[in-house]
Amino acid sequence: MKKISIIGGCGHVGIPLGLAFASKNFDVTLVDVNPQAVENINSAHLPFKEDGAEEMLAAHVGKNLWATSDASVVRKQDVVVFVTGTPVDEHLNPKIHDVLKVVTAYLPLLDKRQLIVLRSTIFPGVTRIVEETLKAKFGVANLAFCPERIVQGKGIEEIFNLPQLVSGVNKKAENAAAALFAAIAPKIIRLSCEEAELAKLMTNAWRYLEFAIANQFYMMVEKQGLDFYRILDAMKADYPRAKHFARAGLAAGPCLFKDTMQLSAFHNNEFFLGHSAMLVNEGLPNFLVSQLEAKMGSSLKGKKIGVMGLAFKADNDDIRESLSFKVKKLLEMKMAEVLVTDEFVPGTMPLRKFVKDCDGIILGVPHSAYRQLKIKKPFVDCWGCWR
Repeated sequence: MKKISIIGGCGHVGIPLGLAFASKNFDVTLVDVNPQAVENINSAHLPFKEDGAEEMLAAHVGKNLWATSDASVVRKQDVVVFVTGTPVDEHLNPKIHDVLKVVTAYLPLLDKRQLIVLRSTIFPGVTRIVEETLKAKFGVANLAFCPERIVQGKGIEEIFNLPQLVSGVNKKAENAAAALFAAIAPKIIRLSCEEAELAKLMTNAWRYLEFAIANQFYMMVEKQGLDFYRILDAMKADYPRAKHFARAGLAAGPCLFKDTMQLSAFHNNEFFLGHSAMLVNEGLPNFLVSQLEAKMGSSLKGKKIGVMGLAFKADNDDIRESLSFKVKKLLEMKMAEVLVTDEFVPGTMPLRKFVKDCDGIILGVPHSAYRQLKIKKPFVDCWGCWR
């Protein structure tokens, strides 16, 4: 299994995986419908921030890693990896047809000898639906589900250092997938397809709930005029059972909210903790705007209010589903003039001018460059950086 195609491969999931396999001497083709994304890769240009990726891309592009929009290359591969995930619609229901649509489109290019791998988060049961689709075409299904579990910006490092969950619709597919990922992962953990699907969703939902309890406590304490981080520091000081308690902050990004809602849909919308977490985390931006109003002692109408940091996590350039944009929208509804800055996001204000021009500031994400600032204007910092 030396030739691998990754479908939808020029994105945040496909690129780290492709580079990891290329570094282990696999021939990797990233297939993507976005011509600009393809050109970026073939020009050795990384389209987003990913530690260690630029050096690896320069070392392997054009040698044993390529990008293309020509889907026909899939015919020549030993392994075909699909990184299409399952989003949720406007009613918070999983859109499983997105995955099925992509697999069905590539079906004429596949054959039964190939190992087919589903990589992105999917709704429980989708692997078995894809299995039936493959069986209808080939009589058999050589299909595995091996979810990614990487954190944004550290994907390559985590692929090489974290255990890989592996599942297959049969023992042949499971063994083939285990052998494949053993080349890049330090440990293989085998599960059934249903177990692997749920493990990925439950991991993300658990993280979302961790943020929610911290954010709930933050709002509870700060509303009473008390210092949340003074209390949190006291709770954690030399007390091992509170050591991993999360800090407050905008819980955003393309996965945590979405996957919590998928898990709820799986359980007939009876995942009450998940729904409560959503209400808390999605409600935090409203609380932050109210905090700033209280600190400024007047309406925000006509004031220059700044949102510092637009990415969904610190020291990264990924703005997908960032709640900083919800903060911005709420400020606009208050008729404020909203200014934005982010060193990783093109087109935003330079930091020095931003700080000078603002009447008040809400910290959207705590990039390292912001943590030592001395802000002398009214501000709201739920992250605890400027205490």
